[in-house]
Amino acid sequence: MKKNNGHFRPAAAALLAAALLAAGGCRREDFRVISFDVPGMDASNTAKIAEALRFYEGIDQKSVSFDLERKILTVRFDRMKVAQTNIRMAIEAKGVKVAWPEKTGPAGYIDKRPE
Repeated sequence: MKKNNGHFRPAAAALLAAALLAAGGCRREDFRVISFDVPGMDASNTAKIAEALRFYEGIDQKSVSFDLERKILTVRFDRMKVAQTNIRMAIEAKGVKVAWPEKTGPAGYIDKRPE
């Protein structure tokens, strides 16, 4: 920064401060929606699934929906706070099997549903 008669220019200082604040900030949330195949899902185990999901702060509890006919669980979650693998594992820890998608390579897993 250049000095003006021995003083910093206020406009330059303000611009620098704004740039540092913008650059220093990080993502605070990144919400995604994912659907899981849950072959054994029925009315008797939806409470277990909901209980498993309540543990995680990053899951939008209001978004959890159960399609019992198609055996699909849909969840909106903040991937900056919880990973989809953690969600799957939490459900399975309650004794409800989740169909894991095919591994697609080093990038990880993708969700595939048979048509």
